[in-house]
Amino acid sequence: MGTMGKVRKSHPVGRTGQTGTSSGQPGEDTTLDHVALSAYVQRFSQAKVLVIGDLILDHYVWGRVSRISPEAPVPVVHVESESLKLGGAANVFNNILALGGQADICGVIGADESGRLLLKELGGRRQGRGGVVIDQSRPTTRKSRVVAHNQQIVRYDVERRTELSALLQRRILRYVESRLKELSCLVVSDYAKGVVTASLMTELTRLAGQRKIPIVVDPKVEHFSYYKGVTVITPNHLEATQAAGVQGEDDKAITKAGTILRQRLGCQTVLVTRGERGMSVYQAHGDHWHIPTRARQVYDVTGAGDTVVGTLALALSTGASMRDAAVLANQAAGVVVGMIGTATVTAAQLTDALGQN
Repeated sequence: MGTMGKVRKSHPVGRTGQTGTSSGQPGEDTTLDHVALSAYVQRFSQAKVLVIGDLILDHYVWGRVSRISPEAPVPVVHVESESLKLGGAANVFNNILALGGQADICGVIGADESGRLLLKELGGRRQGRGGVVIDQSRPTTRKSRVVAHNQQIVRYDVERRTELSALLQRRILRYVESRLKELSCLVVSDYAKGVVTASLMTELTRLAGQRKIPIVVDPKVEHFSYYKGVTVITPNHLEATQAAGVQGEDDKAITKAGTILRQRLGCQTVLVTRGERGMSVYQAHGDHWHIPTRARQVYDVTGAGDTVVGTLALALSTGASMRDAAVLANQAAGVVVGMIGTATVTAAQLTDALGQN
């Protein structure tokens, strides 16, 4: 893994130069240097990312409705097919692989059928085997969605949100330590299902700091106090304003929230995703800028946050500045929201999208 070491050492986290962008107005990126940005994408295969977080099995039941039940005022769904997809931290892992990066995953499953199915979906794509631990006391987190005529009828969840035992947290941390020498980035994908705890984050931040490895966090509002000292957090606009205690969704409110969160957590960057309005990025000394959305058509925002996190991790791994990493993440999100369902973006699709702007 000598190559990986070189990738990591060249990583200028926090640099705010504009290698891949230029500004038409203060604080807003309007053009892309697709050649410079594409060069980072070509190096994604050199990156090695470990994703830590809540593993979720996304279960879809597809069917059609032609009548209302005589038993209750609810539709009767005639089931035509079922499908399974990787969700939560497992979808971030999947996004990194789709973009051509190397990835491994840490999380928890139950000793149940859903856990077996989730492992089957992960398949042989994991680099190691010790990162996924089994908790005999909880079910595997599973979200089941019943969809008829492209309309979600109901969603039902099986989960237990209590924190992992100290023993299982230690097992995850030991696994992270065993992989650190070869990693270029850590990703924490927090869905508040029990894996990400205050003590786990403290140790992850310490370990990453020793190796100067960036940590990218997809946060949950109730856990914001856990993320002190990480490299970058990626809340959406609602999560950012709620966590900062700010009212409103306009530019002024988002800027206030982003600034408060960055100062409060002492992290290098707060990247706020804003749906059709793109994303806003906040760094030290009041430095911030806005990146307009690159989506041509928005069909489905499911999983777009996972795409942002995965792309950021790969870009930072390959030496991109935070600004260029954010531009690439924004571009990838613009591709994925044009697809229906939880989707992933390939390196080729991302490169093509860069060339079209």
